[in-house]
Amino acid sequence: MNRPLDSHPLEPLSRLMRTLAERAQTRPADSYTTKLLDGGPEKIGKKIREEAEELIEAASEEGDAGREHFVYEAGDLVYHTLVLLAYKGVDLNEVADELDRREGTSGLVEKANRKK
Repeated sequence: MNRPLDSHPLEPLSRLMRTLAERAQTRPADSYTTKLLDGGPEKIGKKIREEAEELIEAASEEGDAGREHFVYEAGDLVYHTLVLLAYKGVDLNEVADELDRREGTSGLVEKANRKK
């Protein structure tokens, strides 16, 4: 880990979100993110499904190599999820606010409240 001791551990996610939001606006031609964004929710969603499957598979791998692979796949899933957020113009802070709102609420209660 190359992060300075005084930096916030989630700062890389904030930086990535800013980069993705900027790419959603500027759409540089040589960018993988642009290709995903141009494909819209269908293409981005397909990648999210693919990465979620790979993460689930990696979760059953043993040892340090399995853990390393799992972390790698989690990074891929988070990246592609953030691309979809950028596509929708949703900032990561909005998701954090939603999770903050739910804190202390049972998942079962929260799910039941969605049906109302």
